[in-house]
Amino acid sequence: MSNPDPLAKRTSMKALAEHLASCRDGRRVVHCHADFEVIHPEYVHYLELARQHGDLLVVSITPDRHLPRAAVQARFDEDARAQAVAALGMVDFVVVGPGPNGVLAIQQLRPDCFVQADGSSAREPEAEAIRAAGGTLVVAPPFQPAITQPLSNPLSAYTPEVSAYLDQFAARHSAGSVVAWLRGARKLKVLVVGEAIVDEYHYCETLGKSGKEPILATRFVHSERFAGGILAVANNVAAFCDQVTVLTVLGRQDGQPDPTEPFIREHLDPRVEPIFIHQDGAPTIRKRRYVEQYPLQKLFEVYHLQHMEEDGPEARILCERLDALVAQHDLVIVTDYGHGMLVPEAVAILCREARFLAVNTQANADNQGFNTISKYPRADFVSLSERELRLEVRSRRRETTSIIEEVARKVGCSTMLITRGNHGNVIFDRDAGIFKSPSLSNRILDRVGAGDTVLSAASLCVAQGAPAEVVGFLSNVVGAFAVATVGHRQHLNLDKLNEHLTAILGS
Repeated sequence: MSNPDPLAKRTSMKALAEHLASCRDGRRVVHCHADFEVIHPEYVHYLELARQHGDLLVVSITPDRHLPRAAVQARFDEDARAQAVAALGMVDFVVVGPGPNGVLAIQQLRPDCFVQADGSSAREPEAEAIRAAGGTLVVAPPFQPAITQPLSNPLSAYTPEVSAYLDQFAARHSAGSVVAWLRGARKLKVLVVGEAIVDEYHYCETLGKSGKEPILATRFVHSERFAGGILAVANNVAAFCDQVTVLTVLGRQDGQPDPTEPFIREHLDPRVEPIFIHQDGAPTIRKRRYVEQYPLQKLFEVYHLQHMEEDGPEARILCERLDALVAQHDLVIVTDYGHGMLVPEAVAILCREARFLAVNTQANADNQGFNTISKYPRADFVSLSERELRLEVRSRRRETTSIIEEVARKVGCSTMLITRGNHGNVIFDRDAGIFKSPSLSNRILDRVGAGDTVLSAASLCVAQGAPAEVVGFLSNVVGAFAVATVGHRQHLNLDKLNEHLTAILGS
């Protein structure tokens, strides 16, 4: 990442403070501080995480005069350390700080956010300084190295059983052959259909029980939001396809578009063509989650939504758009969250006209088991969680593979993928049979959006005729990527996936 500002990347505290004061143009400034005596993996992890919290990353380093003399003599002086940090792509500006910790630098730079390394000896002074400056504090989680993987790979070290599975898989499929299915998706013309959701995360610090009522009290720290739901699916598909269209519904109040619409448009991949239908008197769906900042623990969530009338004007417009669009695309991917957009007539059009139809019906608090896959009488590929599969047959204990075959027959589906969390996945292919793949991650930060990520990549491969075994393996790779990031901070990337696959399979 190159520095977008005219100021030199390696600069002085005074010059940087003046520059930031004069260019508060909506960009969020994030600040980190450490001694950076050696640029080791933990520091890179710390800076990569910090960069995700804003638009400009400013790093201050502890000056020589505040380090033990022996450390300076044995290692590197402040100029060398600053130069090393400046060489990192995620860093925008580097300064030698005026003090032993980040307090004085915070006071002069006044960042929007200060990211504190886990275990920092200056935790309370830095926390007080950033609050006094009107900013927010983020505590970086501890670094959990993936022993057998490159640093940028979110996959963790594997158990002997998983290693044996990977050895066997690699004997039949190379990384290049797996990636080829993703590269081949470039030519596909894809339509994604479903509800747009703005996922909001409101980070808090728990204070304790309220003094007057039996409720938990928290202190707000900061918030972030993501383009979620079908918007995230579109962004993930666009990582591999040049022609992606998203058809969805946004809110409209008093004749005015929902305030989230500019945010949504800004956070769609440029390769995605948006087609928005506006629902009068309704909000764009928002799911607001209140989260204990450290560790990342969700406390509760609030839905902002209103179901569409099945025979209302917006439903008629949706069906007209589907009638015009579906048959023009090679692949239609539907993520049905059960929030009312996909009315029965829309489902009928999708099932009747799609050349290749990939579907996921999700179970959540709003639909309470009413949104099961049998509402689609035909689908070519179905991806569900095991819980969503079991809701279809109302069975907690039946053997999974027998349920898969029954449900696949019910919806006329030739390929069905069932995700099972830390148990990996099971994939059914009408001709090839059933394949089981183990989970490829034991580091889980956030499961929001994992099913959407799996559907995005798996649908592209199944539509091209990829072997079921390959689809199951690749689904676990992208699933591990999805749960290792918060919300939708990152989308799939072909180059990073190629790196992951090469690391675990060889070239």
